[in-house]
Amino acid sequence: MVEDKPRVYLIDASIYIFRAYYSVPDTLYNAAGQPINALHGFAGFLAEFLAEAEPEHLAVVFDESLTTSFRNDIYPEYKANREQPPEALKQQFAFCRTLVQSLGLANFSSDTFEADDLIGTLAAGMRAQGYAVVILSADKDLAQLIEAPDMLWDFARRRRHGFADIPQWLGVEAWQVADWLALTGDSIDNIPGVPGIGAKTAAALLAEFETLDNIYRQIDAVADVKIRGAARIQRLLKEHRDAAMLARQLTGIAIDPSLQVTDRDIARQCVPADEVRAACEQLGLGRMTQAKLSRLVE
Repeated sequence: MVEDKPRVYLIDASIYIFRAYYSVPDTLYNAAGQPINALHGFAGFLAEFLAEAEPEHLAVVFDESLTTSFRNDIYPEYKANREQPPEALKQQFAFCRTLVQSLGLANFSSDTFEADDLIGTLAAGMRAQGYAVVILSADKDLAQLIEAPDMLWDFARRRRHGFADIPQWLGVEAWQVADWLALTGDSIDNIPGVPGIGAKTAAALLAEFETLDNIYRQIDAVADVKIRGAARIQRLLKEHRDAAMLARQLTGIAIDPSLQVTDRDIARQCVPADEVRAACEQLGLGRMTQAKLSRLVE
């Protein structure tokens, strides 16, 4: 990362909340008898991250568009294979957001744009203001946002991927990730892609033609590419062109034009420690967690 650039940290909250929900025992409850295991795990993540990174500018992005994303208008089956979050988890998303707000951290969500899109929008805006971007997530889709001074940081697993690391990790350049996903499809998001084309074949095609558009502009040349089954691959690409182009509309990260922020909007705010302790107590977090978080704002 370019050291002379200030850093802005963008947190993909859902990843860490889901992880906490499924890894922290479901025996933790607040005074009202509501489960708070995901909240407890997310609070621990925030405390550890804030203590380690000491960020001055950051935003926490929440996903509220599981069934209302603009991608559902393009392709109604988008993410249709996903189950709704359990009721025991839904309320905890609100608790986690309350915790974020109590710590003086900027937070964003949208009914139309997904968290990835909001992170992409914030990244573009802050990059234009001279910041290097650090995205905290384990989602490989976000690799398409990484540029030379940036980093994708899977904090829980201690994995860091800079721009130069993406090809070794995924097999393609960061700017090719959306095209790569369009070719392979994405079972997690229920995106079909081109049947019969896997990650390695898609990477080989993009190494040769660079982009999905170029592949189809030069489709007759695919059969001559030195990859196994090139003629069959050419046939599959021709047969499933519409599916590939539809997938490309879904895999690319979009910009939310209504979300325009400056570094002041995502500067970490000073919050009285006693207010943090009070918020933690109201949420049902224990004294140890209260102490950890309150120390971070003093």
